[in-house]
Amino acid sequence: MKTSLFRFCGVFTLTLLFCAFSKQMKAQTLPDNFVKTTSVEGMTEYRLKSNKLRILLFPDASKQTTTVNMTYLVGSGSEGGGETGMAHLLEHMVFKGAPRHKDIPAEFKKYGANWNGSTWYDRTNYFETFNASDENLNWAIDLESDRMINSFIAKKDLESEFSVVRNEFEAGENYPTNILNQRVMSTAYLWHNYGKSTIGNRSDIENVPIENLQAFYRKFYQPDNAVLLIAGKFDPQKAIALVDKYFSSVPAATRILPPSYTIEPTQDGERSVTLRRVGDVQVASAGYHVPAGSHSDFPAIDVLLSALSDNPSGRLYKNLVGTKKATNVSGYSFQTKEPGFAYFETTVRKESNLDSAKTILLQTIDDIVNKPITDEEVNRAKTQILKYIEETYRNSERTGTFMSEFMAIGDWRTFFIYRDNLEKVTAGDVNRVAKAYFKPSNRTVGLFIPEAKPDRAEIPSTPEVSALVSGYVGKAVMSEGEVFDASVNNIDARTKTGKSGNMKYVLLSKKTRGNTVNAVITLRYGDVNSLQNLNTPATMVGSMLPKGTTTMTEQQIKDKFDQLKASVFFSSSADKTTINIETVRDNFPQTLKLVGDILHNAGFPEKEFEEMRQQMLSQKEQALSDPQAIAVNAMQRLTKPYPSTDVRYTPTLQESIANIKKVKLEEVKSFYKSFYGASDATASIIGDFDETEVKKFLDENFANWKSPKPYKRLENTFFDIAGKRTDFKTPDKPNAMFVAALNLPINENDQEFINLSIGDYIFGEGGLSSRLATRIRQKEGISYGVGSFFYADPIDKSGGMGAYAIYAPENAKRLEAAFKEDLEKFYKDGITAEELALAKKSIAETHQLDRSDDKQLVNKLNSNLFLNQTMQHDAEFENKLAKATLSDVNAAIKKYFVPSKISYFYAGDFDKVVTKP
Repeated sequence: MKTSLFRFCGVFTLTLLFCAFSKQMKAQTLPDNFVKTTSVEGMTEYRLKSNKLRILLFPDASKQTTTVNMTYLVGSGSEGGGETGMAHLLEHMVFKGAPRHKDIPAEFKKYGANWNGSTWYDRTNYFETFNASDENLNWAIDLESDRMINSFIAKKDLESEFSVVRNEFEAGENYPTNILNQRVMSTAYLWHNYGKSTIGNRSDIENVPIENLQAFYRKFYQPDNAVLLIAGKFDPQKAIALVDKYFSSVPAATRILPPSYTIEPTQDGERSVTLRRVGDVQVASAGYHVPAGSHSDFPAIDVLLSALSDNPSGRLYKNLVGTKKATNVSGYSFQTKEPGFAYFETTVRKESNLDSAKTILLQTIDDIVNKPITDEEVNRAKTQILKYIEETYRNSERTGTFMSEFMAIGDWRTFFIYRDNLEKVTAGDVNRVAKAYFKPSNRTVGLFIPEAKPDRAEIPSTPEVSALVSGYVGKAVMSEGEVFDASVNNIDARTKTGKSGNMKYVLLSKKTRGNTVNAVITLRYGDVNSLQNLNTPATMVGSMLPKGTTTMTEQQIKDKFDQLKASVFFSSSADKTTINIETVRDNFPQTLKLVGDILHNAGFPEKEFEEMRQQMLSQKEQALSDPQAIAVNAMQRLTKPYPSTDVRYTPTLQESIANIKKVKLEEVKSFYKSFYGASDATASIIGDFDETEVKKFLDENFANWKSPKPYKRLENTFFDIAGKRTDFKTPDKPNAMFVAALNLPINENDQEFINLSIGDYIFGEGGLSSRLATRIRQKEGISYGVGSFFYADPIDKSGGMGAYAIYAPENAKRLEAAFKEDLEKFYKDGITAEELALAKKSIAETHQLDRSDDKQLVNKLNSNLFLNQTMQHDAEFENKLAKATLSDVNAAIKKYFVPSKISYFYAGDFDKVVTKP
C-alpha cells in the first residue's frame, strides 16, 4: 500500500478481442438495473441505475488470471484542513475488515491473490489479481461490495495503523530527493491541495479523530464515486450477474459531493526552497505548473519532458551527465484532474559544484526559445512513449490498474484521447508549450528575482471532460491470444528443446495478446580461479554492452529498440550475463539480430563508460548513510565470508566505491575478450514467433561462438556462522532498519526445503496475515514493512532464512522484544494444522500464478535448462508440498530455526531516541 508517482502515455492497436466481446454482448440480456453506456477498443462501461456505480469490463481470454480493481475518486486533493493523509490512512483501514470479510489479509492468502492499494491526488484504488475461476471472481466482487460502505473503520484498528502509516511516512523521509520534491510542491502551490504530500502531515496522521475518518469514509466511499473494473479471463455475462448480485443492493448515496472550487493563482515570480539534511549526494530540481491531465497540451508536455531528460539523448542528460556536472537526470509530470506540475531533478556528487549544475539545468530549459526542439527529438520521444503504452496495454492485468489514473482525471476514455493526441504532436506543439509554461516566472527552484515586467504563464482551465469524450469511438481492438493451459504437463508438452553448438535452448510457441514474445539468453563463463579479483569488471561489462558497438552508438541502439517496440535489458553478475527481451512477433527477428550484433561487436566507448562510473558512484555514495543498505550489506558480508580475492566476495560500501573509482575501461574490455562466448549458454523463448527464424538466429550467433576460458559453476558454500549482533548509527535518518539472518545446510531438492518453505511462509513471508505482520504491524503498529525470507540453492547444500523490518528508532526495543518473542514461540510450539492447510494452498496458488505469467515462465524454463530439469520439477515440488505433515514441518522448524544461531543487524539514528514519560 504505497503512494507513488504515476506517469502514463501511449499507443496501441486492438481487434480480435473487441469482436469476441461484441458477439458475447449481442447475445446477452442485461439485468434490469444495468445500462450499457459506452464501449471503446474492447473496454465496455455499464452503470447501475439504482446507485450510479460505473462498471468497466475488459475480457482477455488469453490471460490465466483475473484482476478486479476498485477505484474511488478521492485522494489527498479532497482533504480539508487537519485532514492531510486521511485518504491514504483510510486506504490502510479498509484492509482491516468488513462484516462478510472480517480478515481480509487471510482471504488474500487463501485465494492466492496478488493485491495492493494505492492513494494519489485524485483517486484511491484497490485491486486483487487471482487465478481465473468463477469461485475466485465471486469472492473478489463480494469483497469489494462489502468494504465499499461496510468497512469497520474501528478505533482499535486506527490506534495500531496510524503508527504503521507514520512509519511509512518516516521511511520516505530517509531520502532527500523525496523530501525535496515535497518542499518544491508545497512552495509552488500556495492554496491548492496538490501542494500537500499524499502521505500527509505527521501530526494529522497521529491525531486524526476516528469520527472524522469515519465521516470521510461515508462521504467518499459510495457507489456514485467509484468505478469497478474487471480485466483478464472471465465470462462477461457471469461477471455482470455477480456485480448485479452484490452491488445492486448497495444503497444510493444520499449526499451530494460538492465540486472543487480552489484554483491555484497564476504564479507571479520564481520561487525557491532549500533543504538541509544529512546525505551523500546533492540534488537540484525545478518544477513548473502545467495544465490538467485532460488538456490537449499535455501530450506535448510529456514529449518535451522526454526530449529534455531521456538517457542518453536528452538535452539535460547531455549537458549535465555527459559533461560530468551531474550523475543522473530525470523528468516527469503529474497528470492530474486539475492543473498539475512538471518536475526535473538532477543528482550531483558531493565533490561536484551544485550551483553549476543548477545553472545548467535552468539554462538548458530556458534555451529552448533559442534552440527549438527538433523533429528528430520529438519522433524519438513519441516512439519511446508509445512503445511503453503498447507494452502495458498488451497485458490486461496491468491495464486493470492502469486505468485508475485516467478515471481520476475525469473519464477512462481520456486515456485513448491522450494517446490519439500524442500521435499528432509536432515539434511546433512542443516548442509552443515550452514557451507557454516553462518560463522563469512559472518555476520553483532558486532565489526570488524581482522583475519590472513579470512574464507570467496563464494555465488554461480544466476541459469539460464529458464533452471531450462524447461520441469517442477509439481504434480497433488488439489481437487476442489463445486460451493457454498453464499446467506443468501442458507446458512440457508444448515446449521444444534443442542445441546450437553447445548452447541449449527451449521454445514454447503460442498465440499471445498483441503477438508478444518474451525471451531470455544467459551466457555463463569462468570459474573460481579465473575470476579472481574480477568482481568489478565482471558486474560492469553487461551494462556496457548496449552502450555502443563497433558500428552503432548507444543512442542508435536505443532508438532502434524503441522503433522495434522492444524492451531489452542486459545485466551481469560474477559469472554470467543475462539478456531479457520483450517485443512483438513481426519485430522479433530484427530484435534478435540487434542483440546478436551487440553481443559480438561490443564497442565499449570511453565517454559512456565514464558516465556509467559516475552513476554507479552516486548510487553507492547515497547508500553510505542509508540504514537499509548498511544493514543488508553487513548481513551479506557476515553470512557469505568469502576471501576478498574471490569473485563471490561482498565488499563494504566503501570498498565498492574505491573499486569503481580505480577500475579501468581496458579491464572491462579485457574481461569481455577473455570470457565471453556461448560454450555454456542457455536461451528460452515464449510467445508468438517463427521457430525456423529463431533456430537460424541461434545457429548463426551461438553455434560457433566458443568461450575463451572454461566454465565451472561457482559453488554456493555453506558457512556455519555463530549468532552475533551488530549496530550501526545513521545520523538524521528518521527510519531504522532491522535484519536477522541464519545460514542453513539445505538445498531445494530436500524434503525439508518444502517443510521450511511452509514454516517461513507462516512466520513472515505470507503477507499481512503472517505471524510477524500480524504482531508487529497489525497489532502493535511498529513497522510498515516487516517479513521473513527463506532460500536454498538448487544444487549445493547452502541456504538461509532471515527477517527484516523498517521502523522508527524509538521503537527499537519494542520491535526487538516482539520479534524475539514470536520467534521463540515459533521455534518451541511450531505451527497449527489450520496454518499448515492455508499455507500449502497459498504456496500452490502462487506457483500456478507464476506459470501463467510469461515473464516468470520464460525465466523458469531458462533455469530448467541449466539445471537439466523439466517442469515436472514443479510438479514434484507441489506433490511434496501436498504431502507435508504438521509433525514434519514442526520438526524442521525445531531442527533449523534455532534462535541462538541467528545474527542481528540494526541501523538507525538511535542517539536521538527520547524516552517518553
